Amino acid sequence: MPGKSTRLTFAVLVTGAGVFSMLQSLIAPALPTVQHALHTSQSTATWVMTAYLLSASVFTPILGRVGDLVGKKRTLVAVLLAVLVGCLLGALAPSIGVLIVARVVQGVGGALFPLSFGIIRDEFAPAEVPGSIGNLSAVIAAGGGVGMVAAGPIVSALDYRWLFWIPVAVVAATALIALRCIPESRNRAEGGVSWLGAGLLSAWLVALLLPVSQAGTWGWTSPRVTGLLAAAVVLFVLWVYAEAHSATPLIDLRVMRLPAVWTTNTAALLFGAGMYAIWTFLPGFVQTPSRAGYGFGASVTAAGLLMLPMLVAMFLSGVLSGRLQPVLGAKTLLTAGAGLGALACGFLALWHDQQWQVALVAGVFGFGIGLAFASMANLIVGSVPADQTGAATGMNANIRTIGGSLGTSVTSLLVTGHLQPSGLPYASGYTHGFALLALLCLAAASAALLVPVGRAGHRSAAVLAVEAEPEPVGPRR
Repeated sequence: MPGKSTRLTFAVLVTGAGVFSMLQSLIAPALPTVQHALHTSQSTATWVMTAYLLSASVFTPILGRVGDLVGKKRTLVAVLLAVLVGCLLGALAPSIGVLIVARVVQGVGGALFPLSFGIIRDEFAPAEVPGSIGNLSAVIAAGGGVGMVAAGPIVSALDYRWLFWIPVAVVAATALIALRCIPESRNRAEGGVSWLGAGLLSAWLVALLLPVSQAGTWGWTSPRVTGLLAAAVVLFVLWVYAEAHSATPLIDLRVMRLPAVWTTNTAALLFGAGMYAIWTFLPGFVQTPSRAGYGFGASVTAAGLLMLPMLVAMFLSGVLSGRLQPVLGAKTLLTAGAGLGALACGFLALWHDQQWQVALVAGVFGFGIGLAFASMANLIVGSVPADQTGAATGMNANIRTIGGSLGTSVTSLLVTGHLQPSGLPYASGYTHGFALLALLCLAAASAALLVPVGRAGHRSAAVLAVEAEPEPVGPRR
């Protein structure tokens, strides 16, 4: 737990990261309402989610690096103000186009995660860092659950615009307190922002995530999807080359090659695929009318309540992980978290006829999410140089998002690839989808077993080698 001198700082970080995490999922259950209110099509309404995903993916690692360079507090306040503007714009949006722009602005808030982890590492006592990161990760994980649970009641009692109005006051107060009370970072990276690296990173992320998120609408074999995926490969290769030959890379590839970093990122990719797919398809499963041969015909609110055990378990296990890590180690917790995800998805593939079974699975998976979120963050923070914290944790969050997009798209193929005459998916689609997610989580647990054993928060020999390694040879940009 944070000490007395850092409790206010921790409260600010928790509030900012928690609100952004909630905004990730808060609007999803309300998309049909938004579509009707703004007189748009379903395919256009989905861009409310897609635009947010793309924006967060681009800004998270870039602004994490900017925070390392110019100061994490300064960058944190700027990001909170961007989220505030995005919420105001969303609450007042007269058309779907303006709402999509608002979601792009809100996506800047993805940088709150790496910036918060970096501030904890800079300002908290070393003994407080693992527990504080665990608690913050618990809030980040639970925030997505809060969004799923709270969306239905808010829309029913008020209006979908209150999904944006409510965060406005919270974010405004958080930004003001952050400006006045959080100390500025002492640890700064040297150099400047590699704008070529930032541009290429943004380009390949958009070229990858856009077709993956829209493949269900465009078709996996359509020229747009295949062309963008090919472009993503080319842009990724160019980005790696540019970063390797830059004197001041946006993402230091030497850090990405550290054994503890690449193994943790591999686990993040695989576990993210299972986690985001469960968040996306489990509510839809329970809302399916029972005439389909499965499902419970639950309302949006009732579906949210069935997900409540996941929310509670995510928070409790995230908090618990900070206390278990000194005893068991972050590697063990990450392996256990991914293993619990595999167990939950495997159970769901075999038994899903009763609501208590779904609630039990949600709780088990939530416990796994809390353990995995906290341990991944601690493994990255404890394995990289202090001046690379923002960029490294930002890339970890991004890799988890990329995995989520891929997992959701592949699961969508299984669920919606073969429909009943009524237009509803067959039960076998969900069964095969849940089985796939179990395998992905099992693969994540296997990747976690490859993480080198070490003490988070202590610089390893590999980190010292990175710091001592000469700058890359090549033209300075």
